Amino acid sequence: MKRYLSICFAFLLAAMSFSGEALAQTSPDAVVKSAVEGTVNAMKADPQARGGDMAKITQLVETRFLPQTDFQRTTRIAVGKAWASATPEQQKQLYDQFQTLLVRTYAASLAQLRDQDVKFRFDSPNVGPDAKDTVVESHVISTGGDNPVRYRLEKTPQGWKIYDIDMMGAWLIQVYQSQFSGQLQKGGPDALIKYLQDHNARSAG
Repeated sequence: MKRYLSICFAFLLAAMSFSGEALAQTSPDAVVKSAVEGTVNAMKADPQARGGDMAKITQLVETRFLPQTDFQRTTRIAVGKAWASATPEQQKQLYDQFQTLLVRTYAASLAQLRDQDVKFRFDSPNVGPDAKDTVVESHVISTGGDNPVRYRLEKTPQGWKIYDIDMMGAWLIQVYQSQFSGQLQKGGPDALIKYLQDHNARSAG
């Protein structure tokens, strides 16, 4: 009996290991497809979200889309050199506030699709075994035409993670880098934290 249980336990561990390895090796386009379609499908299935409740749509983005991202990397790049000089507490506040801004920005974009009949296409990038960074182009196809949205991903120990989005012809990191630099010049990390807090407070209202 003990031998039988040992064999079962070993098999279970092997299965769990294989499952984790398979998850980590998921292709970049599959990660984006799961994140985007999973969020949109959940939004369309929820009466509150479908009715335009932004709090509900934002919640769905947080639960469905956010786990597929590495917005801490996004924050580090957007903040630039000032990130290294910020204290751990300042870094945490920058990350928390910027992630809130990014989630709400993406939620507002998805909200436009809540009552539309849309289809998605995700182009599979040619990614080599040693690739660490790639771009997946998606296409939002509706009565309004074909709108491309690009996602930049980094390969991490946890698999491919989204860290930048090109929604209207400009990468989010580039857009925010220029905005953030002015605030950082005015008063360093604290000035940028205050700027983000004020922005998020206005958007929450």
